[in-house]
Amino acid sequence: MQTRQHVEEIERVLDGAPTGRDTFVSASWRRCVELYGMDPLRSDPAHIVTETELKAHRKQAEWMIAAARSGLQSLFRQVAGQNYVLLLTDAQGVCVDFFGDDLFLDDLRGAGLYLGSNWSEELAGTCGVGACIVTEEPVTVHQSDHFGNAHTTLSCTAAPIFDSLGKLTAVLDISLLRSPAAKSSQNLAMNLVTNAARRVEMANLMAESRRDWVLRLSSSPEFLDVDPEAAVRLDGSGKVIGYTRDARKLFPDGAPILGRRIDEVMGVSVDDLPDLMRNRPTEERIVEMGDGGALFGHAIAPESPRRALSPMAPQKPLGGVLAGLAGGDPGMGRLLEKAEKLSRTQVPLLITGETGCGKCRLARAIHMAGQTAGFVTVNCAGLTSDGLRAACDKTTGATTLLLRRVENMTEEAAHSLASLLDERSDIRPLSTCCLDPADLDLPSSLFHRLCGTVLAMPPLRQRQDLSWLIDRLLRRRAPDEIRLSPSARVNLLGRSWPGNLRELEHVLDVTLALSDGSVIDLPDLPAPIESATRGEESLEETLEACDWNMSQAARRLGVNRSTILRRIRKSGLKPPS
Repeated sequence: MQTRQHVEEIERVLDGAPTGRDTFVSASWRRCVELYGMDPLRSDPAHIVTETELKAHRKQAEWMIAAARSGLQSLFRQVAGQNYVLLLTDAQGVCVDFFGDDLFLDDLRGAGLYLGSNWSEELAGTCGVGACIVTEEPVTVHQSDHFGNAHTTLSCTAAPIFDSLGKLTAVLDISLLRSPAAKSSQNLAMNLVTNAARRVEMANLMAESRRDWVLRLSSSPEFLDVDPEAAVRLDGSGKVIGYTRDARKLFPDGAPILGRRIDEVMGVSVDDLPDLMRNRPTEERIVEMGDGGALFGHAIAPESPRRALSPMAPQKPLGGVLAGLAGGDPGMGRLLEKAEKLSRTQVPLLITGETGCGKCRLARAIHMAGQTAGFVTVNCAGLTSDGLRAACDKTTGATTLLLRRVENMTEEAAHSLASLLDERSDIRPLSTCCLDPADLDLPSSLFHRLCGTVLAMPPLRQRQDLSWLIDRLLRRRAPDEIRLSPSARVNLLGRSWPGNLRELEHVLDVTLALSDGSVIDLPDLPAPIESATRGEESLEETLEACDWNMSQAARRLGVNRSTILRRIRKSGLKPPS
């Protein structure tokens, strides 16, 4: 009875009568009869390509499989236990990757929901993958929407995946062998599969754009940095050279996108992109659109190509412990080359940089590469004269003295240290500092004993070897089989890392503790923890909160006491009488 009713409905569609089906379903039925010559009464088995053909299809789709696999794993975890199967097909409709419940493999193979199945419309009739390829839009083909009698128990929801040039390159499909009668039961599946397809496109665009600007866009500032809706890839002149599918909606319908200058359609030029980077709050990164609306923008700067080395003057590779501190970043390479030469001297060094950027690691590596045997570390916060001398009295002979956060040293300890260095010529001081050397409030007699030269450590967000650092830290914490998915790697590379290496290490530790399986995917990563920005508090408010205690105010703002005094004089502030 149901088969006869299905055939009769198809006949009414062929006669041009409305039946209540989605327009794309009716159009597909017409093609199945008039173009492909199909018979809805036939229960043809699924078309499976040969093993040789499957290898060829998978070979051509290698990059896409790599970009999408972690997304499929994440999506499958979300629908685990609900009898869904996930298919990734190429643009020809051949399934090149698959996730399904092992308990139902025989049923899935019988229904063609497996590797090597060809779901192109001309072979499978009206189906999710086939309709998606034809329409290039997300679709749900539910039960009797299928043309062929063999597939009317299935419900298939599919979303297209486009490359960065706007060409359909794959289809992501989520299917059920048996589903509730209402087509609306697959609304959640539609939401899941379209979001997953968007993230695959984003990961692919980011992987291609190392040497170009990328502008990522979102209607919500909360999701701008972690899950943007669209992105465009720009060359140095601001012309679009790649885009995700959702970015197409931002341009005039039917107009070309590639080669278009971004300032023709948005209120932003390539010169404005630095203002949309992570050093500004997301809610302030606003991009005005040509239609009068606005989105939030996140600009990612291109990586600088590595400095070309002259064949006549090859760069001497670093060796030993210093070589392990960088992985090809040009700025770090120059810094470590300088540090290696200085490690063989007794020149006192001041190592500056943001908190957590690796200043103490560099100091320890300089000591290990140098000639001194002893190594003493003291924290200058709360350091007393007695404590300083007690720490150094434990050593004899050539000793490296690491002074951590030298900006926090008291005046009494500073004078004691100057005397100690006069007495002990065998002590080589290495100091770390989070301030600019010009802001250090130290007696001049001590300053020049500590600062023979400055080594400035770059923050993590400025380093070009972040991917290398992530892999290195991951290998130290986990077996070789643990790896990052492309989307997870892109997310980590796009973070601002205010806590630098220390923050990165904590993120990896938390991720490994909470994630399951051998692939770390985007949902496994903890969200960035944004610290409160104390710079928003005015100097006067800080002073009032500290009852005009200069030392407390300096600690609260993370600066030196002398800096507070200079700012007070410059601002003309006076304590309350």
